[in-house]
Amino acid sequence: MVSQLFDVSNKVILVTGGGSGIGYGISLGYVKNGCKVYICSRDFEKCKKTAEELSKIGPGKCIAIKADLSKNAEIKVLFKEFSKYEDHLDCLVNNSGCNWGEDLENYPEHAWDKVMNLNVKAVFYTSLEALPFLKKNASPDSPSRIINIGSVDGIRVPNLETYAYSTSKAALHQLTKVLANKLAGEDYNILVNVIACGPFMSKMTQKTFTDFKDIIIGSIATGRFGNNDDLEGLCVFLTSKASNYITGSVIPLEGGLLIKPNL
Repeated sequence: MVSQLFDVSNKVILVTGGGSGIGYGISLGYVKNGCKVYICSRDFEKCKKTAEELSKIGPGKCIAIKADLSKNAEIKVLFKEFSKYEDHLDCLVNNSGCNWGEDLENYPEHAWDKVMNLNVKAVFYTSLEALPFLKKNASPDSPSRIINIGSVDGIRVPNLETYAYSTSKAALHQLTKVLANKLAGEDYNILVNVIACGPFMSKMTQKTFTDFKDIIIGSIATGRFGNNDDLEGLCVFLTSKASNYITGSVIPLEGGLLIKPNL
């Protein structure tokens, strides 16, 4: 039955940066489909409040864990804390990220390092720390998952001067393919894919998207921003049996932004 193909109920999910923006939409989708979702953020009070809100929506539940993934030591703390609740993980969603816009001549080194550290390095080491939990229940018929949240700006040349961000997302797309190749075999049974997101309204994007709304909407074939239903649909698919034969893929979720001609 089709419903069984897409069933993710009772799966254990960890969404980094799951308390806001795209991460919130992803976490909401999993909770609505009966998953047990862990979200982490350096702002624990906000993260805890979001977890309580999502748990009330149900039928799944949400638990908050404090972690600043820009620091390797805290990645280890994250999984030490996670191990108090669970002995396995069905899906890791590497969503935490940051951006920095600055004109070329003045682009600061500390900004480059901050963006590359969180958007690429932290994803790699979070995935490594998660491996024992992801391997625990994984099998060829029921593989575990890693879903990385990339960007269309890792595919195209961005309109804004976000040099480190677009570079980091292109690197993340390549890292996804390399990890997918390594983890697909019987030693791991883990599928790794990346969602290249287009314009989704969030705290990070709100000012830019508000100031340039008409221009951005005009560049999208479907004529709208992405929403939580869009995130839910693709993430549930990539976590379900329906996607058991997909790994190493960069999947655009951008409403036709990449196919719209620039006139």
